[in-house]
Amino acid sequence: MTLRLTKGQQPPAFRLPDSTGNEVALADFDGRGVVVYFYPKAATPGCTTEACDFRDNLASLQSAGYDVVGISPDSPDRLASFAANFALTYPLLADPDHKVARQWGAWGEKVINGQSGHGVLRSTVILGADGCVSLADYEVAAEGHVAELRRRLAQLV
Repeated sequence: MTLRLTKGQQPPAFRLPDSTGNEVALADFDGRGVVVYFYPKAATPGCTTEACDFRDNLASLQSAGYDVVGISPDSPDRLASFAANFALTYPLLADPDHKVARQWGAWGEKVINGQSGHGVLRSTVILGADGCVSLADYEVAAEGHVAELRRRLAQLV
């Protein structure tokens, strides 16, 4: 079982390629809050719903001091297509070996269509401007998650 991040914890650093092939590091967000969300596969129904929900709420999250970053096991090329097809303007990062998902607790056993296996657990980790975990939600539902997240962020202020 992968250990999950908890409030107050400093998360592991990462450096991953984005949808354009450029490297993005967690340190690039130093001094700013960041929403890091993990999703199983680009352009699937649930992942598209969640990604578009973050897109539609991006201005509100940014005005509250939070950047948004999505991480999946997809290749940069697949992420580029996903971003273009759905006008996703925040960074989408490729974690094909699941290293970051494992380190952040977003990898584990799951059941899909009655089949048990391991994969990315739809998860969201919020970091404050100090770089520490403010919230960590694992195995979230794609629909309605961003609205709930915004309510919880408003309570942190």
